[in-house]
Order: sequence, then C-alpha cells, then structure tokens
Amino acid sequence: MPKCPKCEKEVYFAEKVTSLGKDWHRPCLRCEKCSKTLSPGSHAEHEGKPYCNKPCYAALFGPKGFGRGGAESHTYK
Repeated sequence: MPKCPKCEKEVYFAEKVTSLGKDWHRPCLRCEKCSKTLSPGSHAEHEGKPYCNKPCYAALFGPKGFGRGGAESHTYK
C-alpha cells in the first residue's frame, strides 16, 4: 500500500489522488506556502513539494524585479 508523502499514512484506492509521481490523500495535496487545496496537474512543483502556480510559485521561485506585477515585485539591492 503506498504512503502519502505529506502525512506518511497509507493511501487507499478510494481516496487516492496521483500527482508528482506519488499517491496523495486529497486533503494532503496542498500548496506548501498558502495551504490551498490543489488538484492533480494544475500546480507547480519545487524540490518535490507542491505549490499553486499563482501567486505562490511565481512569487517564491519566479523572476524577481519589475515585470511580475505590482510595486512589491521590485527587489532592492
């Protein structure tokens, strides 16, 4: 029986959601930053952890500085 990468408990067929090459419980497949529940295939991955595409993944790992949107995206050096 496969184990959920988030809670380490067994994932039964009826509750299984497959994403990032692993089997998850549906409530365990959440964005690491904002905890939004994600659906398989509609999210980004960084170092094996799921993130929602916008805004979390873009803000954490996307390009920095102008162009991402809003004044908060500028990086001061």
